[in-house]
Amino acid sequence: MRIGIIGGGLSGLAAAALAARAGHQVKLFEKASEVGGRAATQDVRGYSLNLGAHALYGGGAGVRVLDELGVRYSGGRPDGHGYAIANGSLRTLPAGFVSILSTSLLSLSAKMEVGKLLARVSKLDPAACMHEPVAEWIDRAVMAPDARQYLRGMFRLTTYSADLDRFSAGVAIGLLQRVVVHGVTYIDGGWSTLVEGLRRAALDAGADIVTGERAVSVETEGAEVARIRLASGHASPADAAIIAASPSTASTLFPSSRSLARFCRENQVATAACLDIALSRLPKPRARFALGIDRPLYFSVHSGLARLAPGGGAVVHAAFYRPTGSTETHDAIEAELEATFDLLQPGWRDQVVERRFLPKLVVSNAIPTADAGGYLGRAAEAVPEVSGLFVAGDWVGRDGCLADAALGSAKAAVEAATALAVGSRRYTSRVAAVA
Repeated sequence: MRIGIIGGGLSGLAAAALAARAGHQVKLFEKASEVGGRAATQDVRGYSLNLGAHALYGGGAGVRVLDELGVRYSGGRPDGHGYAIANGSLRTLPAGFVSILSTSLLSLSAKMEVGKLLARVSKLDPAACMHEPVAEWIDRAVMAPDARQYLRGMFRLTTYSADLDRFSAGVAIGLLQRVVVHGVTYIDGGWSTLVEGLRRAALDAGADIVTGERAVSVETEGAEVARIRLASGHASPADAAIIAASPSTASTLFPSSRSLARFCRENQVATAACLDIALSRLPKPRARFALGIDRPLYFSVHSGLARLAPGGGAVVHAAFYRPTGSTETHDAIEAELEATFDLLQPGWRDQVVERRFLPKLVVSNAIPTADAGGYLGRAAEAVPEVSGLFVAGDWVGRDGCLADAALGSAKAAVEAATALAVGSRRYTSRVAAVA
């Protein structure tokens, strides 16, 4: 089967490798000069800078697909110990029994509530609260105001989202359980390690990867995919197409799909402002992690756990999780992130090797909302209006969030395309003719 794939991020590369391994003729089109998308890593004088803070969740679809494709990676796992930022000052971040008891962040009643909740987190049933927003679940789970504030900070961390009034509590609890059991990993060499591993897996399986070539539409004949039209005017014949891009891009490539158009109208994107900095030296080596409690802030020295910097140097990521409808200016957020650096690493400005501010980076193309029932509100891999058209990405399927969804949906899309091929008259006729 001729499968055309649009998009060279994690989803597209994984789909190309899986489809080529399944015996299909695969051609991937990426509009940029290099593959990777939001998983790209910039190398600056020996420092590996991801686009904002990236962490790979363990125990999910993402690592399963990487393992299946033989993509090897290494790195370190944060243990959650660090600082809480509240009212502009640093406190001990509760991350275990001892730190819960010792921190000045929580009152006695809040310590008791948080301790009891964390002790039974593995027994919580995510399915029972898929239709309940995180904020409402927190208010129901604990009573102390400081306990509620602390839990909001923790759920912002695990979901990468500040929209807790809409984010599904069931999805958020499932992510928290994953972190507790499997942890997350900061990848040695940055996420380009995963990108290169997937690219190599696709090429080794026989896929054709074309960069610098933008797809403009998926064309059909009757009710079946026929070709992918490119900006150059060339048309690439295809029996099936997998759009591994954002919902808006997918809708633009196939505008006659009412389901994609409706998803775009109803969808909510999660974004963050990110300050990525490479330092020649870390002024305070022990101040490696901090989480905003009363503000949606994140700070982490990723090079403390992963090989991202030359000897003595450091790669640090700070982020401001943007709530939907936020009116704060880019300048104000950048100043707050700089102040976070000042608080944790005073003197950092004299050690800057590289600095990059990304005011509105897409963290997730679709928040799993409580109104939609969490994962139930996600787009399906198969586009219903036409045979042979599929989508993949962090907004597709029910296989977790972020990279889990991106890689899990790529596998599901390829499996659906392969199942279609088995019953396809065109495919069967062509195989018979070749035989």
